[in-house]
Amino acid sequence: MQDVYVNRLARHVGQEVRVRGWLYNKRSKGRIHFLQVRDGTGTVQGVVGSSDVDPTTFERCGQLTQESSVMVTGVVRSDERAPGGHELSPVTGLEVVQLAQDYPIALQSHGPDFLLSHRHLWLRSRRQHAQMRVRDEVLKAIRDFYYERDFVCVDAPIFTPAACEGTTTLFEVSYFDEKAYLTQSGQLY
Repeated sequence: MQDVYVNRLARHVGQEVRVRGWLYNKRSKGRIHFLQVRDGTGTVQGVVGSSDVDPTTFERCGQLTQESSVMVTGVVRSDERAPGGHELSPVTGLEVVQLAQDYPIALQSHGPDFLLSHRHLWLRSRRQHAQMRVRDEVLKAIRDFYYERDFVCVDAPIFTPAACEGTTTLFEVSYFDEKAYLTQSGQLY
């Protein structure tokens, strides 16, 4: 079985593949489940019919929770209505790696305080993911600009007069006859 990233499904139309990722959302209608699975490169819908899998697998699909880690096996099919233009239909297998419990960020509106308190999870949302992709492209363009002009990126140690981010493990150095410390932060202020 070949593992395929969501953004490369177009290369495998008509083939049975496995997508590893997290359950983004799930809808069920009687004898069919629609699983939206994301893997960091995109989101794909998997269509699970009760006649396409054994009863245990079909029941397991119904018990999945948001952000559960899964491996979904299915046949890649082109569909203009699907995000990315493809879906897994029919899904022929499902392996649950980890069933997520009490995922705090549901697919609904939350206030900024709540979202900032759960920033590490909020980054999994579509909007935040899109913002990270834009930022990545801007940073790549900047680096390419300098690289094409023979500049060299140097990440030199940064000195600081005190600890950053509340830590107590400092590396002290003598800097022009004064005490200084190597910073433990990758941020430039």
